[in-house]
Amino acid sequence: MGNEISVTREIQAPADTVWGLISDVTRMGDWSPETTGCEWIKGASAPAVGARFKGTNQNGSKTWSTVCTVIAAEPGRHFAFRVDVGPIKVAEWAYRIEPSGSGCTVRETWTDRRGTVIKKLGKPLSGVEDRDAHNRAGMETTLARLAAAAESA
Repeated sequence: MGNEISVTREIQAPADTVWGLISDVTRMGDWSPETTGCEWIKGASAPAVGARFKGTNQNGSKTWSTVCTVIAAEPGRHFAFRVDVGPIKVAEWAYRIEPSGSGCTVRETWTDRRGTVIKKLGKPLSGVEDRDAHNRAGMETTLARLAAAAESA
């Protein structure tokens, strides 16, 4: 696989609560600063391996959509999906959740699956020149928003 970035955060809420929030892709726009929304497609309505959803994203004036396929859905422990644009591999996102004494530890990981040509097209298409730095900052925001929601539940 390609480049990988992870961000970890302790959340003062049960692992099942956190997993329920992050695996409800229809709420991804509540957590992510780049994703504006997601909807289940092709008959899917819940997180399960093989389920697909469409994600919409925005960065400044740039907007785009992707199709995502769930590749891991282990309640309370692990949620992951692959992102594609047509036949083009884009990324893999994973959330690993480990119970801890006061709640759980969540690790969000982004794995870049883009080829060289698609990486070069990244800035004109998404407005993002440094995808690694951009995603790290976005992941920190995502986990902070997720924590706020989980801890107030």
